[in-house]
Amino acid sequence: MNTIWFIAQKEFSDGLRNRWILAVTLVFALLSLGITWFGAAASGHIGFTSIPATIASLTSLASFLIPLIALLIAYDAIVGEEEGGTLLLLLAYPLSRRQLLLGKFCGHALILGLAALAGFGSAALAIGLFAEEVDLLEMAVAFGRFVLSSTLLGWVFLAMGYIASANVTEKSRAAGLALALWFLFVLVFDLSLLAFLTISQGRLSPEILPWLLLLNPTDIYRLVNLSAMAGFGGISGVLALGTDLPISGGLWIVLISWIAMPLALASWLFSRRNI
Repeated sequence: MNTIWFIAQKEFSDGLRNRWILAVTLVFALLSLGITWFGAAASGHIGFTSIPATIASLTSLASFLIPLIALLIAYDAIVGEEEGGTLLLLLAYPLSRRQLLLGKFCGHALILGLAALAGFGSAALAIGLFAEEVDLLEMAVAFGRFVLSSTLLGWVFLAMGYIASANVTEKSRAAGLALALWFLFVLVFDLSLLAFLTISQGRLSPEILPWLLLLNPTDIYRLVNLSAMAGFGGISGVLALGTDLPISGGLWIVLISWIAMPLALASWLFSRRNI
């Protein structure tokens, strides 16, 4: 455990030197503040509207942004060390490949968690200080759920980034594979599901349809936040299939399992990698 923590500290300090934490925090803060105060500008309203509307807008933004940032952090975690000539040096220490991977994950996870807490928390702080007639307890619960689920989503894509990094021999290929994963789970999956439903023309059992959303962590993330803030009436499009899923607790468990499975696959790929 001490070995894993040592690697995590190294990755965290590298993130500080590379300004990753500052950059990601600033991105989250600027976008969340902009959405909080100017999200309803198209309808002629400037300023804070409501907590559900703010969380819904932030969820839509974060489902695109957080996976991309997580993949950018993780895609070169292994192949980058190998190209830089430091992977062999690290493995020369009494350190297993599994410990190295878990240490990197803990360090990167801490970077993402702190950035999400500070960046999105700035929007909650601004609402509490400047918005009128806001229930502070409701706001704290809503933003706490949002930050936690956003952090978990980031950890899912960190693990996917390690899969890309452990599966190729060049950083450019790892970057391409990471980008393909982002397109698949953020953009292509929902469109493919809609196309599949259209082609099947109702031949697929209605009981099966809602469970297909569990194959995409970004859909699980959206359901966790949108169902809690707006109820099922606030969910539209392909996410409406999720209204029959067990919302209370079940989606959180599935989202956490989405962290464990890719991380286990990345560990297996790394253990079989020739160095």
